[in-house]
Amino acid sequence: MEMKINRSRLFLGSCTALIVTAMTFAIRAGILEKLGVEFELSDTELGYITSMAFLGFPIAMIIGGPLYNTLGPKKIGYIAFFSHIIGLGLTMLSQGFWGLFVSTFFVGFANGMVEAAFNPLIADMFPEKKTTMLNRFHVWFPGGIVIGSLVSQVMSDMSWQSQIGVMLIPTLIYGIIFFGQKFPSHVSDISTSSATNLKAMMSPLYIFMILCMFLTATSELGTTQWVERLLGNAGAEPLLVLALVTGLMAVGRFFAGPIVHKLNPTGLLLASSVIAFIGIYLLSIAEGNMTYVAAIVFAIGVCYFWPTMIGFIAEYIPKSGAFGMSIMGGAGMFATSVFQPIIGSWLDSNREQAKALGLDGQAAELFAGQETLSNITILPAILIVAFAGLFFYIRMKKKKEVAATQTA
Repeated sequence: MEMKINRSRLFLGSCTALIVTAMTFAIRAGILEKLGVEFELSDTELGYITSMAFLGFPIAMIIGGPLYNTLGPKKIGYIAFFSHIIGLGLTMLSQGFWGLFVSTFFVGFANGMVEAAFNPLIADMFPEKKTTMLNRFHVWFPGGIVIGSLVSQVMSDMSWQSQIGVMLIPTLIYGIIFFGQKFPSHVSDISTSSATNLKAMMSPLYIFMILCMFLTATSELGTTQWVERLLGNAGAEPLLVLALVTGLMAVGRFFAGPIVHKLNPTGLLLASSVIAFIGIYLLSIAEGNMTYVAAIVFAIGVCYFWPTMIGFIAEYIPKSGAFGMSIMGGAGMFATSVFQPIIGSWLDSNREQAKALGLDGQAAELFAGQETLSNITILPAILIVAFAGLFFYIRMKKKKEVAATQTA
């Protein structure tokens, strides 16, 4: 008797794997300070380490995406599983910069393979409700960050190795969930030919959106990855701030998904960039409980950046296909990778500036964090100008299309 495909179990395993991906992000943010102290690492060096997580991700997607048709989701899923085991294990055994550097790359690579395997798997399993199920799947990235943030907060007095070790539990769980299961054969209609995709991806509009993705992704992930270092002396619990931000994002994405699809994507991107700018600026001056208020504004600003950028590509450059959407996501992670050491160097230089002004201890750390957040406001400020231009460009384009239709 032929084994049936258990869609619910495969979806549960996919969500659990994405939770692991998100937990690596949150717990790494929570232990950065401990790593810096134990191994005497500068923030610039910590930036290079964290950049490996964001670099491994797009590399895995570039490799895993084209291999999906050949290997299928089961084999790519197991590559993700074993890469998670190797990455987390090597991280726990690390004795300094290079151990952390290599192990963090493995973790990032595993995270990318999760996306490469399970996005198309879910699209194949639920052809009648792809968008709904993919939205439900992606809720677990901010949702997993909430889980990871709270776990790291509860374990803050324990060793960083134990916090990394906790992530092996959900990793083993998703491996067990998938073990022995039958996966669907690939019958994708989610992409046209690669040649058509690439031609669409060479358009000026697509390249413009890639450049904007660099800034939207870094505004969101660059800020949240450094939350401990940026807000650790502002009188608020950084990991609770991270849990608050990502919790609001999870709720916003889960309940507002259908609404977002009906709204004008360019208007939403412009509004998001304005609110993100205000949020990061407020974080740069807030202290105490006002930090949580600033975090709420920031969360509203960055909540829809990522899905709306992908949605814009699907709506306005549809011939780029699933390949174009994957590259857009990979570009966001790659940009965040590039910015990690830059943010770290900003922290180092702003700390030196604080010492030159006669500040030390917590006062110097607070100054460095706030000045670095001021630097980060440059990113959404550029986006306000870029998305304002995009808004009017698309508006004029639609008017011309309507006029041409009426003339015809």
